[in-house]
Amino acid sequence: KKYDQLFVPEFNAGAMENAGAVTIRDQYVFRSKATDAEYEMLARGLLHELAHMWFGDLVTMEWWNDLWLNESFATYTSIACQAYAPESRWPHSWTTFANSMKTWAYRQDQLPSTHPIMAEIRDLDDVLVNFDGITYAKGASVLKQLVAYVGTDEFFSGVQAYFKAHAYGNTRLSDLLDALEETSGRDLKDWSKKWLQTAGINILRPEIETDANGVITSFAIRQEAPALPAGAQGEPTLRPHRIAIGLYDLDEDSGKLLRNERVELDVDGELTAVPELLGKLRPAVILLNDDDLSYAKVRLDEQSLALVIEHLGDFESSLPRALCWSIAWDMTRDGEFATRDYLALVLSNVGKETDIDVVQSLQHQVKLALDCYAAPTWRETGLARWSEFALAQLRAAEPADDHQLAWTRAFAATSRTPEQLDLLQALLDGSQTVDGLAVDAELRWALLQRLAATGRAGEDEIAEELKRDATAAGERHAAMARAARPTAEAKADAWERVVEKGELANAVQEAIISGFVQPDQGQLLAPYTEKYFAALKDIYLSRSHEIGQQTIVGLYPRMQVSQETLGATDAWLASARPNAKLRRMVTELRADLERALRAQRADDGVQY
Repeated sequence: KKYDQLFVPEFNAGAMENAGAVTIRDQYVFRSKATDAEYEMLARGLLHELAHMWFGDLVTMEWWNDLWLNESFATYTSIACQAYAPESRWPHSWTTFANSMKTWAYRQDQLPSTHPIMAEIRDLDDVLVNFDGITYAKGASVLKQLVAYVGTDEFFSGVQAYFKAHAYGNTRLSDLLDALEETSGRDLKDWSKKWLQTAGINILRPEIETDANGVITSFAIRQEAPALPAGAQGEPTLRPHRIAIGLYDLDEDSGKLLRNERVELDVDGELTAVPELLGKLRPAVILLNDDDLSYAKVRLDEQSLALVIEHLGDFESSLPRALCWSIAWDMTRDGEFATRDYLALVLSNVGKETDIDVVQSLQHQVKLALDCYAAPTWRETGLARWSEFALAQLRAAEPADDHQLAWTRAFAATSRTPEQLDLLQALLDGSQTVDGLAVDAELRWALLQRLAATGRAGEDEIAEELKRDATAAGERHAAMARAARPTAEAKADAWERVVEKGELANAVQEAIISGFVQPDQGQLLAPYTEKYFAALKDIYLSRSHEIGQQTIVGLYPRMQVSQETLGATDAWLASARPNAKLRRMVTELRADLERALRAQRADDGVQY
């Protein structure tokens, strides 16, 4: 009879779907200017919890192995609402999904801890660690695939029948599939077995032959099922995919890449012929999984890749741009594309990107690639190029535009030269201004934190800013800035508060950990690798799940990308004999470190 949304200080989760009284972390009450992407994220979260009133509350799964269905349905529905609601502010929400949520799923699905969407749940530890990218993002991706497979109208008709039949009851997945089979006429048993009861991800590649005139004489889609990561359970599986193929050409008048044709089909088995494309003139770009219907890693053929590298920013629509950005990022993570080449791709195309969520995702990914995937001998060159580019984009952005704010944040995060740091200081003290840029409370802290991390601001400046912003948010930002300072004393104090005392509120602890781990402070942080492994088991045993996971993941020496750190991790795993939950956390961190080492070698060699 009523529906309340409660914003709660220091709430551990993003939100929780208590029936009729949803609790949400208070950081979602924006107190400074936020970009439209951040409002889209907030709206998606509110809709996610609202969807739980049906899937999770009105009808609840019998057991935790179907946890994914609660979360995946809520995730899928929140994005579908934004995409399809009349006069929606975010009709491009599937672009956001392709660029952020699915990136999370692809990463999770390539870790040693990957598991079937329907995970085996043996105890409470299994429940806690399976609130992950597979439960949320892969599951939602598979639901999107299921909608394409059975038809949108048939899917929602089946869901409505399911709710009517099971209201205020408990169900299993089979109850939902029975309803969908009834409305769609599709047999979903094989689909369910291959998609929900197996782990891992497929790769789809086009195989194209043309004649001397560029006419397609052969076209097929090859599906691969790569070996699962070492330690993962299960076997590689080829799956049925419902995908679209987009054919794109450059329009001479507008300079845009336009889709001239779309073919939708079922892909199954190792090789699927596409006779619909025979006899057609080969287009400039052939994009598999156009419209992002299925869940799979996609690769471009050599000719399409060359064109996309030059013209990625020229796709007229945001979704194919996001899909190509995702392909480039995945290739970089896999060591198929050097970090310096990824940076060059972004530098030459991001200026044409209109979708602010994509821009912010690219900013995050470039910084991660430069910090962890770049060859150490080239990293500083790449960071210098990125900081100069971010400043140029900041100055070129429309006043008061979301892009201006996003590029200001990106510039602040990577400023390094004396002149750049002088500009941060001038923006902070008001001696310089940028037309349309509001240097409000949150942005002031972003500027000050970088100044603190580079030694240009100390305790006096932090205390003065906290006096100006004497709020809970101000306390968190001050704690982060203090931990970011490039001194042994600052690091020791942060370590003592988080690890040795361990009495902090979770939000403050999260801030201190974020400040402590600075990519530019490798020498200062090096001694803490040994301390981390010495304290690891005690942290796990003495803290709550949320606080323990935050500490273990946040303080792992991920910026110490070296064989030595990998060896220290392996030695700890061998000697500590952790339980399954702790082992999973550490092996996931190890896998990311191992990937970073491979990417660094690829960037150093720059040969594919």
